Amino acid sequence: MKNYKKLGIIPLSTVLSLGLIIPTAGAAPLLNEQQGPFQIRIAEVDSEITKADLIQRVKSLFPGKFDFLKEKDFEMSSGHYFPENDTIRYDLSFFKEVKGKQIYGSFGFVGKDLQIEYFHYQPANAQDALFPPKVTKDEAQETATAFLKSFTKNGEYQLDTVNDYYPPAQTLVEPIRYTFSFVHTEKQIPVSDQTIQITVLGNGEIVEFFRNYIKNGKQTYDDSAKVLPKDEILAKVKDNLGVELRYKVDFNFQTGKPYVKLVYQQTGSVQGVHALTSQWQNADGFSSELPAVKGIQYISSNPLPPRDSDLSVEKAKAFAEQLLKVDSDKVKLTIEAVHEREHYLGQKVISVQYMYETKDGGGYGAELLFDQKTGDIIQYYDVKRDLLNEIGEEPENGVSITKEEAEAKAVQFLKEYVPSYLHDYSMPTDEGYFAEEGIYYFSFPRVVDGIIVDGDQMFVSISEDGTLVNLGAEKLPIENWPSQEGIKSKEEAAAKFSEGINLELRYVTEENSEDNHYNLVYVPVFNGKIYSYIDAYTGEWNSTNTEEIEKHVSHPWAEKELNYLIQTGIIGVEDPAAFNGNASITKGEAIEVIMKSLTPIYSIFDGEHEDSEQTFENIGQDHPLYLYIERAVSMGILDQGAAEFDIDAMLTREELAAWYIRALGLEKAAKQGDIYKLKFADAANVQSQYKGHVALANTYGILQGSKGGYFNPDQEVTYAQLAVSILRLAKEAYERNPYMY
Repeated sequence: MKNYKKLGIIPLSTVLSLGLIIPTAGAAPLLNEQQGPFQIRIAEVDSEITKADLIQRVKSLFPGKFDFLKEKDFEMSSGHYFPENDTIRYDLSFFKEVKGKQIYGSFGFVGKDLQIEYFHYQPANAQDALFPPKVTKDEAQETATAFLKSFTKNGEYQLDTVNDYYPPAQTLVEPIRYTFSFVHTEKQIPVSDQTIQITVLGNGEIVEFFRNYIKNGKQTYDDSAKVLPKDEILAKVKDNLGVELRYKVDFNFQTGKPYVKLVYQQTGSVQGVHALTSQWQNADGFSSELPAVKGIQYISSNPLPPRDSDLSVEKAKAFAEQLLKVDSDKVKLTIEAVHEREHYLGQKVISVQYMYETKDGGGYGAELLFDQKTGDIIQYYDVKRDLLNEIGEEPENGVSITKEEAEAKAVQFLKEYVPSYLHDYSMPTDEGYFAEEGIYYFSFPRVVDGIIVDGDQMFVSISEDGTLVNLGAEKLPIENWPSQEGIKSKEEAAAKFSEGINLELRYVTEENSEDNHYNLVYVPVFNGKIYSYIDAYTGEWNSTNTEEIEKHVSHPWAEKELNYLIQTGIIGVEDPAAFNGNASITKGEAIEVIMKSLTPIYSIFDGEHEDSEQTFENIGQDHPLYLYIERAVSMGILDQGAAEFDIDAMLTREELAAWYIRALGLEKAAKQGDIYKLKFADAANVQSQYKGHVALANTYGILQGSKGGYFNPDQEVTYAQLAVSILRLAKEAYERNPYMY
């Protein structure tokens, strides 16, 4: 029999440092700057599982891959389990420096038989995974499938093609990654919540694996021999199919800014149809009645006065102390910091950082955010609820409210804490849902010009005793809303949806099911994807998968390079047919391409330069290239000596050579121009200040001369030349230091 010794609660930073996998406490609001706290239970386990057992399991799964590691290179954390699943889990990690290169990885295993749950590996060098990749996407898929078969039964999993995967935005100095999602099958029918994701680098190396864990106990499944005919259910769905016009918020991963599309999408909250009973499925379960489509009903018909239009740091702290107070002699509330700052969405906020600490040194911390202009709360999570639950002091008042009562409570809290926003938001148009941890979740969508905004909503969660658990009210700063003029009609969109609909049979569990039973459900699929919509202007299908809308341009010798930069969003192209790769590029356009290629988004848009003095007189903070240019200045790529930066001037080859060499950190070496001898036929035409840069750029194979032996230093750089050379620069930068940027 196992003996469990509870270690108590530890701060999130400590949890992450141990490399533990932890579940979120609830549904985190979309776009929230900080997710809610985590629930975690860690146990010290007396069992026969040792570090040697875990290492042996790793070697059996990855034969030969980690033979360079010794037992002392590995660290094993104590066994642990989750509140909703008491199967013991084990974590193993390693970190090693080989010839100055850092290598690290981590593994997670479940149960006595040590089934792998997750795996992450950062190799020392993955230069051959940069563009152009060593393996194609199809070859990477074969690698992922072969790895999956090594520890699962043949046919047990299949590639999941109807769910979209968001490709990560990446720079050119990051290895290309292919991620594939596989879904477990029962009698060849997909089981929706049993999935595996595998990531393969562009060199064919597997570097990530994650498997959704299954609840405790035996699973039961509906009898697939009793399903109703697909055509019968499809006809029923089509007869009740509705579409509506919506604004859809998306994010430009290269700028970090939101933008809006006008789309048609399916109405209502129907998730599918039970394949045995023909009942409709929604968030509450199954019903013989089609859930009614809720119209727009504003939370408040008129603007309400702000909560506090004269909010100060002192007033925010006093309010926080009242809101966050805890009635327990075992827990102490500490307000660690209160300060004004700029929110990542641009608004001025007052931040209250606080911590609940227990006598044994554990605790939870979080941040409470106020809109400084209105005093409204825009981010709150009831951390003490999790903490009191952990130490066994969660109040049990015996009260259990209904969903309708919980929704009324949510509105009450919104009017008390976020009054300024409510006239722009509607009551929930979709069904809220009740989670097994005893919490009701509601979403209040924004409305603009009578159209619901998908992707901008206030989130409120209420516990079954009526207390506020979570509140997120971050109104997106969007100025340009697409016009409704010239869009396709609702009838045209409905016909397109009816034509493009299909059904996929899947096993699905109910949200709060405790019996581990899987129902057979016909899930609507539009244009081959579960989540698809129609562009209101073009009438064409779209989805969250960027591959569906990939743009392609032609060029005699730089086609692959140009298309890769366009695909990754580094070069923006509105009309591929009109794009000319041989056109000259301006300095402003070029510096944007270079910074997107070398610098992650979070480095450019991390607020580092928002309060600093601008470098160039003509490039202020309101200029669209401001952050790119200031980042280039901070990296030493651009010279700060000039009063202005001429973004419209054409970039020459010798100037580009200088930018590239500075990006590599070789400016000091380049300044020793007298030691370099240029062998180009037109070497005399290279300005003395660029002589070292041109020599080094040529030596490293980044910018080379023409077949006739000419460098053409004053020639204007074209898009094609920039695309080819920036990829060479990226390889050199990665080889010199994979972590340089």
